[in-house]
Amino acid sequence: MKPVWIIDDDQSIRWVLEKALARVSIPAQGFACAVDMLAALQDTVPCVLVTDIRMPGQDGLSLLHRIKQEHPGLPVIVMTAFTDLNSTVAAFQKGAFDYLPKPFDVNAAVALIQRAVQAGAAADQQGAEPGPADDTPERIMMQSSAPAMQEVFRAIGRLAASNVTVLITGESGTGKELIARALHKHSSRASGPFVAVNAAAIPKDLLEAELFGHERGAFTGATQQRRGRFEEACGGTLFLDEIGDMPFDLQTRLLRVLAEGSFYRVGGSQAIQADARIVAATHQPLEQRVTEGRFREDLFHRLNVIRLRLPPLRERKEDIPALVALFMKNSAEDLGVPVRRLAPEALQALADFDYPGNIRQLENFCQWLTVMSSGQVIEAKDLPPELLPSPSSGPSHVVQGGAAMQHDAALAPQQAANTDDAAAQAGEEAVAPWVALLEQEAQERLARNEPAIMSTLGREFERVLIETALDYSRGRRMEAAQRLGIGRNTLTRKCAELGLG
Repeated sequence: MKPVWIIDDDQSIRWVLEKALARVSIPAQGFACAVDMLAALQDTVPCVLVTDIRMPGQDGLSLLHRIKQEHPGLPVIVMTAFTDLNSTVAAFQKGAFDYLPKPFDVNAAVALIQRAVQAGAAADQQGAEPGPADDTPERIMMQSSAPAMQEVFRAIGRLAASNVTVLITGESGTGKELIARALHKHSSRASGPFVAVNAAAIPKDLLEAELFGHERGAFTGATQQRRGRFEEACGGTLFLDEIGDMPFDLQTRLLRVLAEGSFYRVGGSQAIQADARIVAATHQPLEQRVTEGRFREDLFHRLNVIRLRLPPLRERKEDIPALVALFMKNSAEDLGVPVRRLAPEALQALADFDYPGNIRQLENFCQWLTVMSSGQVIEAKDLPPELLPSPSSGPSHVVQGGAAMQHDAALAPQQAANTDDAAAQAGEEAVAPWVALLEQEAQERLARNEPAIMSTLGREFERVLIETALDYSRGRRMEAAQRLGIGRNTLTRKCAELGLG
């Protein structure tokens, strides 16, 4: 059996992998640099090559490119501690078998190498040797050391040569459009246009013409022919953001385009071929919306060919320091001011926050700090109010009975229990009136046989909540949406539906 070659300037890495492979009867040989390995390659070829990326002399990516030109059928696994999207995609585009981020689990690494050995043997039997991959990696400002994001980066690399439809899911603010742009830039359609459409931000009556275009005279105001987004994205990628908010009747038209590959402009009679790769995104649980009858099941299956789930920022907190550094630098450049530095306790407070608004909220915090901080070093006390400890967390700020309890620390256990019961009862009474009023209002409307009570009251309920949140946040829609627990696009759509300016 041919040996596995391991190229890494770290002797401990070579030693660990050699011993681990020996336990599964796979011979291995280590090299400290690419030069030594290339010299040995003149005499023999290994069954699998495992190489680091960052090494003295020739780096792993250029070595991978050379190996794939001379021995395209040789499986190459790249490993590195510098886990970023650029190197991951570049490795796949240069023809890597897979990607192994450091630190790695030894058993997982051995299993990956065994798969590469089997794949190499199968390729030798079939005599199939793929040609060299296109060497055009682009720099993308997105880095992550989180395992969940590594899976996303791997998927982008594997999808580079495919035109398959992709569905990106994740909470609002997790960077779905950034991933969609990365899919486009690292695809065979990179030279074509990238066209983005937000299904929640465009009124229902205009969305059809926006997507498919319209002929002159198709409706009032259509004074000339207009190309739609499908035509604009010809030869490129069409990104349909917030697809879960697309009106039901338009879902039918989109399904027909995906199924037949053609569409008609509004008011048109001639079919137009659709030549755009579809990448859709949503923060909505589409399976639930299908069950509720608000999203077509057949369209869901058409879109859900490959699904990429973006983890929320609270699941990848190891990325927060790097993101903070990037956003602080960008904010300073935009404003033309020196980059602010964060004290350790301030950075820790940023890392401890859960970020319901995800990466977008972290970026907003960094912009706020750049604008509002008076000094070059940002202390914990300089952070936005959302990041500061809640004043209600301490015992001295208890509203009901707190002063009496703090004044008399020797309160008897039974008295304390009675006080707690009274506070709980007071809390229930504080909530009860509006619920009772709602019940009374519902009874009166039912007695009048008023139709669509659920819709009417629900609309008024949403209006009150949104108006109150917007007033509280001084009209800042991003903050209002975060406080309400909904997406910014959802808030914009509801404001339009409710007629709120």
